[in-house]
Amino acid sequence: MASLSRKDWILLALLTLCWGINWPVMKIGVLDFPPLAFRTLCMAGSLPAIWLVARFQRVSLAIPPGQLKSVIKVTLPNMLVWHFFIIYGVKLLSSGRVAILGYTMPVWAVLFGLLFYGERISHVAWLGVGCALAGALLLLSAEVGTMAGQPLGSVLALIAAAGWGYGTVLLKRTQIDMPTLALTFWMIALAAIAMLAATVLFEIHLWRRPTPAETAAIIYNALIVFGFAHVVWFKLARTLPPVASSLSVMLIPVVGVFSGALLLGETPHWQDYAAMGLILIAMSSVLLKPKASDTI
Repeated sequence: MASLSRKDWILLALLTLCWGINWPVMKIGVLDFPPLAFRTLCMAGSLPAIWLVARFQRVSLAIPPGQLKSVIKVTLPNMLVWHFFIIYGVKLLSSGRVAILGYTMPVWAVLFGLLFYGERISHVAWLGVGCALAGALLLLSAEVGTMAGQPLGSVLALIAAAGWGYGTVLLKRTQIDMPTLALTFWMIALAAIAMLAATVLFEIHLWRRPTPAETAAIIYNALIVFGFAHVVWFKLARTLPPVASSLSVMLIPVVGVFSGALLLGETPHWQDYAAMGLILIAMSSVLLKPKASDTI
């Protein structure tokens, strides 16, 4: 198993902070702005930044012959499904709640490894799956039980998490002979094209100039989330063992819940704390102590 270098630890800490804080930032961005247009602008804005980094590092962004199909294959679940559904989840739910649901991803990854690739699941991992399901149902019931509840938002967030989970398994099992920076560039570019088509189809009548706060959220996502965090995540997902990347993933929803409370004045309820605990137990069981035959 690869060990974590000091650079890896720093990247994990920065990734946790950047993605955790982004949940309330996204909420600010889509509160009154069309969500698909918001995501399209974020993705498009990141491409020049990644291109400049690639030029500075002398990394070729060319897609090798015969690799385009593989790039599209990993883009669909990791970028398109995740971002399409999660941004609507953010629109409908509190930022902390959607963060908790979104980070059921590792559990979905284990389940898809079993269904599609015959991966073995330990008894502890099955316990984790049960905890994740209990946490999701707890939040879903809380949404149904309130007058202002948005159970659809919970369902959309779970669909997004399932897509990302499958994409993580697929990314580990797909041989793509190109640098992570180039792969990230084209995954974002392809997803941006699809999101542009979707916002033209569904939201063109809602288009307007973003406010200063919405513009700041777009810039943060373009430069920090897509330009930095996505590059770091795909690098870690491709090169480090699950135990390493999970160190960051497990803390992100916690940062998301408390940054939402700090930045947006959101008030977590007992269901949120209980669900967060269940999800953390679930993530621990499927990621922190996998058997050799159980790893994704």
